[in-house]
Amino acid sequence: MKVSTSIGRVRLAGFIEGVSYITLLGIAMPLKYYADKPEYVRINGMIHGVLFIILCLLILIALIEGKLSFKWAVLAFIATLIPFGTFVIDRKLAFFDKQ
Repeated sequence: MKVSTSIGRVRLAGFIEGVSYITLLGIAMPLKYYADKPEYVRINGMIHGVLFIILCLLILIALIEGKLSFKWAVLAFIATLIPFGTFVIDRKLAFFDKQ
């Protein structure tokens, strides 16, 4: 993963955002409802929200720079909304990163 390229930055941010999403859904949400610990959702939710916005901005930058087509920018955005989606689309983004 080349962080020096705009696609590499999207891939890195996608990985981090994906981990935060899985943590939010898999750890913080069950703790909120089963252990009565809503503070975990507040903390993890805020972190995930910031990472989500950063990822969306990086996708937009890659689109503006011409590194991603409009189709793939939309697919990358949709992948951010689905659990494990950023991990699935990372394989295709890796192909764009090699070009």
